[in-house]
Amino acid sequence: MKFYGGVHPKENKITRNYRIEPIPVPPLVVLHLSQHTGKISRPIVKVGDTVLKGQKISEPDGLISAAVHSSISGRVKEIKDFVHPVTGTKLPSVIIESDKLNRSIHCNTKYKEYFRFDRSELVSFIRENGIVGLGGAMFPTAVKLSPPKDKIIDYVIANGCECEPYLTCDERLMQEYPAEIVSGLKIVMYILDAIKGIVVVEDNKPEAYNKLKEVVSRVPNVEIIKVKTKYPQGAEKQLIKTVLNREVPSGGLPMDVGVVVHNVGTLYAIHNAIVKGIPLYERVVTISGDITRSGNFLVPIGTLISDIVKMLNIDISAIDKVILGGPMMGVAVNSLDIPVIKGTTGILFIKSNSKVDDGKYYPCIRCGKCVRCCPMKLMPNFLSLYIEHKLWDKVKMFSLYDCIECGVCSYICVSKRPITAQIKYAKTKLRS
Repeated sequence: MKFYGGVHPKENKITRNYRIEPIPVPPLVVLHLSQHTGKISRPIVKVGDTVLKGQKISEPDGLISAAVHSSISGRVKEIKDFVHPVTGTKLPSVIIESDKLNRSIHCNTKYKEYFRFDRSELVSFIRENGIVGLGGAMFPTAVKLSPPKDKIIDYVIANGCECEPYLTCDERLMQEYPAEIVSGLKIVMYILDAIKGIVVVEDNKPEAYNKLKEVVSRVPNVEIIKVKTKYPQGAEKQLIKTVLNREVPSGGLPMDVGVVVHNVGTLYAIHNAIVKGIPLYERVVTISGDITRSGNFLVPIGTLISDIVKMLNIDISAIDKVILGGPMMGVAVNSLDIPVIKGTTGILFIKSNSKVDDGKYYPCIRCGKCVRCCPMKLMPNFLSLYIEHKLWDKVKMFSLYDCIECGVCSYICVSKRPITAQIKYAKTKLRS
């Protein structure tokens, strides 16, 4: 099967053969208390406190929330509002100054033999370790692992598609840590009592596919599937349609059709937490674009982009745009004093002589390309026009909230209309 619509942007996977390497310990980290979908977490440290790497510095506040852990050892310098890389607004954060000793907490490996423990106990431990979706959505993993009792989950999908151009952090994880990813998948299958696990990899990643296939061949109730490369293949609803031919209903969730999808990076983090007792305080980030120092780097969460630029000696003199994430769904930032958060998949540096959006757009010519390519079968052309003219009642009639903000409509539009940005604005406007 295949999902409706989609596009084939130029891949630019120039870092796919670069092994993961750690960056030096940064001089300080800015740890936002909102690194997840849901309510901002509650700080449990105060200015002047000494903390260790992996120490919890904030508690989840409510059901849909997540803990945050220090990614370095040092002293809490400040607790104040700091610009958030996704919202662009100032949100509460804990600023920790490094003591350059890189001391870590003692890791709790009690749950290494996870099958001996109650499922709810494992979910609580995952919640304690601050794990969220690392594909970019940052939904708290513990919530995803706690479906209502009337939702029977029979399939767990490991999402290894990574369909965004430039990004290769997941691809490198699949090549270098295939056993750990499958281990994370088995842990999730146990928690959800699922009958089968499916690892899905796009056909433009043969090395990753072969590495995972070798591991999967030795694991019962798990199979691996290769799918055609197409954007946005990695979106949950599109992936479920491709693999299982099940359609998630409008306004629904994958669990409504008996499926849970986890990014391979999230599964790797689940393995680290349950088997090794390591909280989520660092992640692999692809650094790429029009620079010579590209690669896939293990980055402490909270590291400022400005410090990454210094540590990697990146020349940004001719850089016009810095994007966090991929070019399709990423966010352009206007300052380098922005921290890496749990959902930061990549940092792209784009030169001024590249094809960069100049901000100008033109009237819709009714070509219908956005309608044919929208993977959610929406009518982006009408949404764009009605949002532009503030006809909110009509906007509501065109399934605004079903949009997954994949950016396909903006990418394909010959009039260069910022349709995705308009839809994001409309969602915020109508919710408020």
